[in-house]
Amino acid sequence: MDKLIFLWLILLIAFIVIEAATVNLTTIWFAGGALVALVFSLFGVSIFWQVAIFLVVTALLLIFTKPIVQRHFNNKLTATNIQAMMGKQAIVTETIDNVYEKGAVQVDGLTWTARSVDQQTISEGMVIEVVDVKGVTLYVKSKSNNESA
Repeated sequence: MDKLIFLWLILLIAFIVIEAATVNLTTIWFAGGALVALVFSLFGVSIFWQVAIFLVVTALLLIFTKPIVQRHFNNKLTATNIQAMMGKQAIVTETIDNVYEKGAVQVDGLTWTARSVDQQTISEGMVIEVVDVKGVTLYVKSKSNNESA
């Protein structure tokens, strides 16, 4: 029986060390299961029940607490520069012409190479919408109510 106590203690410590070495919650749920199994091993419960308790407690922690913890700790996701560009309005600073492979737009004070998604020429000064980003090129479409800037 003493060996089982040490087994659960070693597993508990290992799960906590792994958790401390990672940036997101990955093994804390298993540490909880190992802790409960350790307590049951102190009372001399058979190995079968200890393993069953470990699995059940770990599963319950994963099912019921992980979504709550993730909701409270992973809510600081920030869109990357590329993701933040989607749907933004921009001003055409150089006429966009896919045939001649030219065109530029200004978004948030930065100038980007631009191409039209619908192959239409878009005149300088027009308001457009960013639809896609590939490399350093924005793919844009004309706003339905194009207005000069």
